[in-house]
Amino acid sequence: MTSDRILVVGGYGAVGATVVSTLDGWFPGRVVVAGRDEARARRLGGVRADVADPDGFRRMLEELGDVAAVVLCVEPPDTRAARACLERGVHLVDIGATRRLLDGVADLHERAAGAGATAVLSVGVAPGLTNLLARRAHEAVGGAERIDLTVLLGAGERHGADAVRWTVEGLAGPPAGAPLRTTLPGHGRRTAHPFPFSDQHTLPRTLGVERVTTRLCLDSKPLTSALFGLRAAARRPAVRRALTAAFSRIHLGGDGFAVRADARRGGLHAACAVTGREQSRVTALVAAYVTRELLTGCPPPGVHHIEQLPALAGLPEALGAHGLTLWHRGGALGT
Repeated sequence: MTSDRILVVGGYGAVGATVVSTLDGWFPGRVVVAGRDEARARRLGGVRADVADPDGFRRMLEELGDVAAVVLCVEPPDTRAARACLERGVHLVDIGATRRLLDGVADLHERAAGAGATAVLSVGVAPGLTNLLARRAHEAVGGAERIDLTVLLGAGERHGADAVRWTVEGLAGPPAGAPLRTTLPGHGRRTAHPFPFSDQHTLPRTLGVERVTTRLCLDSKPLTSALFGLRAAARRPAVRRALTAAFSRIHLGGDGFAVRADARRGGLHAACAVTGREQSRVTALVAAYVTRELLTGCPPPGVHHIEQLPALAGLPEALGAHGLTLWHRGGALGT
């Protein structure tokens, strides 16, 4: 173990606070809270870091000097903060979910590899656990021709502002496929609607699957119907602003979530799922476990999505200690 620090950007937010507390339990004294709100970060013994100011972000890294890893719990406007980390040989864990930004960081693979740094993308629940389950189902059928991913989120959970805004923005795009009726453990039969999660764009490249579709529903059936009934209207900015404000204030439902992956090849079909509570907390736990692997394992340099690293394949089982249940078509595998 070294004294190199772990910088958690957005470390006082809905996801970041759990990342900080989890990592601090494993690496006491090494975790530094960072964020744009300097007063808030300083109260937690941290520093100011604004990912929208890449020059300032780079100076902050230089001033700290001994940063081993950065966990991005906020979404930057571009890839320059990621570049600043990787060019310095600093490992990066990015919980972002925007396809454009993930593709941009992936393009930094050679720079990262040259500096001996590893970046892990698709970190969280969706993308994240969806990617890991997709790989399992894909391998179970000997190479899938088609993968369907279904995500159920608890409408009663309080999410961070970035997560709410991203979800509402996702409604504005045209649906890439048809709704799907499926069974989610603990939630019964549900109708899930195509939604632009980044995993369905990543997995065709990383797994070599021709068709991947990710769909979303909420634990509240009426809210699911209302949300996707507003899909056409959400193309208007004023409607998106109103929906963002509404979902930030109104919390109708529980905090349970479920993720299911179905892989098909010819007549073969494999399915697996995870269920748990508090999607933001689990996103943070995924990020913390990935960070620990980067600091204590032997990760290959370069930029990788979570499903590309064999050392992280057992993460769903590891998260059983935090309340996740892993399922296959026959029932529960364990907690």
